[in-house]
Amino acid sequence: MLNQVAEAIELHDYKTAVRLLKPLLKSEPKNLWVQYYAGRVYEGTGKPEAARKLYRKLLPLATNPKLMSQLRQGIERLQVLEQEQRRRAIADAVVAPGGDRQGVLVLEPLAPDLKQPAALQFARIMQLDPYTARLQLPSRGWRLYRTGPFGELRYYCTTLTQAGIPSFCNALEEIGKIEILTANYFQFLAPEVTVRCQNPQGQIGSLSFAWSEVSQGVEGRVPLFESVVVVDAKHRLQRKTQTQDYAHFFDLHLPGRNCILRVCDRHYQFQQGVSISPSGTTGEGDRWGTVSKSWNQLTYLIRQSIAPARLWSDFSPFAETALGFGEMLERIDARINLKRRDRSSWDAAFQLYSGLAFWRSRDRAQQNSTPVR
Repeated sequence: MLNQVAEAIELHDYKTAVRLLKPLLKSEPKNLWVQYYAGRVYEGTGKPEAARKLYRKLLPLATNPKLMSQLRQGIERLQVLEQEQRRRAIADAVVAPGGDRQGVLVLEPLAPDLKQPAALQFARIMQLDPYTARLQLPSRGWRLYRTGPFGELRYYCTTLTQAGIPSFCNALEEIGKIEILTANYFQFLAPEVTVRCQNPQGQIGSLSFAWSEVSQGVEGRVPLFESVVVVDAKHRLQRKTQTQDYAHFFDLHLPGRNCILRVCDRHYQFQQGVSISPSGTTGEGDRWGTVSKSWNQLTYLIRQSIAPARLWSDFSPFAETALGFGEMLERIDARINLKRRDRSSWDAAFQLYSGLAFWRSRDRAQQNSTPVR
């Protein structure tokens, strides 16, 4: 009977092969050859994932050299098929409209109990070993995983999502389309917000909006570096670049205006606009004594005002992964005017993080508003 099954498969007569296999699977369910030919039917009828799982399940159980060889050949065939399908799909995605734009692929965090099965899928899709794949999957915050043509990244993103691995991708030019306004000071915080701000060209004006327009906030600290002289272990003087302080940022996202209002403790003019007392009330009382206390109170009031909007605050772990893509970060206009001697990739990393959060939130809002048919 198995010879007849094998002959039918060789002739691509899978209908006959299925008819012959059904009684064998019932009468000899533990026969590895019977199960192997079931895998061949899966393979021939366009069910490569089912065939792959079955071959991998049978391989450690097989002791017959011929069967072991056939199983290995089956796995190799499926790998070659998958690689060719991936190559064609990526090529088609890249030549599609907008597919050649540069973009980024971001992995979203997974719960620890989901990482092991996800790592196996991730390893197969990205052609990694399972151990390395598990290390690449984040448990907290985003991980910037890959850059390249947007079409290629969109293919991987779709494939990962289908495998249960949360991810998203964005074209870099979309980040640059968001208008960034730097807050100088708030003139009014209630009932409507009015803020004096300036655009990237340095033009100063006023912006008024309702707190309800703010979809989310993004907090982050960007390090400030200084060149210092230190004494090494051999008592020699060396010049090193060290982190001396941090610039604090709080971005307010206004998707209805395609705008981000960027508040920074280095630029905010605490002596102007509304006066905020340590108790959290506003008025024309005494100004704060220190920038640090003023910043803490200002951001406290902002958080209270935008609640229950989401607050993104995992910039630092994201930046640690983004800094490995220095060439990509150089293409990003950071829209951050810190007084630095040298350009820093940290500025571009924050602009990227906030911009990705902006588009990620908008995409999810559009998905949630799409009616189910």
